[in-house]
Amino acid sequence: MKQLSFLTKTVLAFCAVNIYAVSLMYLHGAVKVLAIIAGIVFVFVLCAVPCRSGEGGRLGRMHRGSCLMKIFLADTTAELIWTVYFAVSGKWDVTVTVNCIIAVILLAVMFMTAAVRIYTSSVQIGIKWRVLGVIFAFIPVINLIILFKMIKLTDDEYRTECDKLALDRSREQERVCATKYPILMVHGVFFRDVKAFNYWGRIPQELEKNGAKIYYGCQQSADSVAGCAAELKAKIDEIVEREKCGKVNIIAHSKGGLDSRYAISMLGAGDRVASLTTVNTPHRGCQFADYLLNKVPEGFKNGLADKYNAALKKLGDTKPDFMAAVTDLTASACEEMNKVCKDAEGVYYQSIGSRSVSAMGGRFPLNLSYHFVKYFDGPNDGLVSVESMKWGERFVFAEPKGKRGITHGDIIDLNRENIKDFDVREFYVGIVSDLRSRGF
Repeated sequence: MKQLSFLTKTVLAFCAVNIYAVSLMYLHGAVKVLAIIAGIVFVFVLCAVPCRSGEGGRLGRMHRGSCLMKIFLADTTAELIWTVYFAVSGKWDVTVTVNCIIAVILLAVMFMTAAVRIYTSSVQIGIKWRVLGVIFAFIPVINLIILFKMIKLTDDEYRTECDKLALDRSREQERVCATKYPILMVHGVFFRDVKAFNYWGRIPQELEKNGAKIYYGCQQSADSVAGCAAELKAKIDEIVEREKCGKVNIIAHSKGGLDSRYAISMLGAGDRVASLTTVNTPHRGCQFADYLLNKVPEGFKNGLADKYNAALKKLGDTKPDFMAAVTDLTASACEEMNKVCKDAEGVYYQSIGSRSVSAMGGRFPLNLSYHFVKYFDGPNDGLVSVESMKWGERFVFAEPKGKRGITHGDIIDLNRENIKDFDVREFYVGIVSDLRSRGF
């Protein structure tokens, strides 16, 4: 379908609503009903014509919704001016009344069509703006502020995603992430690898688009480092046997980095691992965790652990151990582990780190823990200090400009949020491309 400019669509919609409303004055009975239906269909067809979207699917639907919402705002403003003019000039009559009724109906159709498209296709408006949009839908001024915010978010998302698609197409033949060995992505504590919600957000899909072969650790969400490491060792063996690849590249987040190091050095997985990239891993532990475990009463700790273990069993863990998982993240436990868990020869170790600039940059609960961790451990990502993240031959620090920062969740795209000056998907493409260039 031929594309129309935003201005053309706005003028067409405004003229159609008003001319159509006036013409209804001279129609009667079934003809009038058919004309009303035809008008609504016309608005739907007009809404379906993209302004400039070259993408189909989710992106095209979202972009058409955003364009349509702008047209709705422009036409609503024009209708209000039109109505006020007739009211003030004393020219109000039955024709104007019918015009207003028809205009309200058609503009409502236009608004609902746009809202449904945006709500069902945008990632960046998130739960927050969706909920606010519903709550304040009929409160003047506030609803406009929310509406303008949604339009901005969807327009930014459209531009970002189109640029990303264009970039992927331009390098499709290069397969920049086609590493020699498959990639094993290892999650952190209190999460599991499930199909319904990918722990790594949009990152795995982006890596696969560029040639990577991805596997997941699938270890329990809460267990000791040694317990999770045993599961990882079994997973590594399984992948190597299935792919006949000899080795794997591991990318591990948070506690997953400790689990991976233990599996490599203490359980004999080193000869089947080419590289280990740890992401915001507390290699030297968290002093804040030591403080909490020492100060919190035993009864409270045990009660909390029992509740967590019961919940984690329902989520898929076979033998969750909340206290073992938390204890192994303390500075004292990591110090003991580092004494015996030496880096394996022949394995390339590198680490990734990031930090929050302020508590406001993180989502719950990282916005609450940021100041506590800062007090005990220094600059951090909401959970882990920057100094604790450093391990191996190379340390890659991710920090965008401004006051946003990159939290413990942002660095793995947990919230699927586009952060200004930091493309998390492209960041990992760079990491994996570097592994490929190193022969891994």
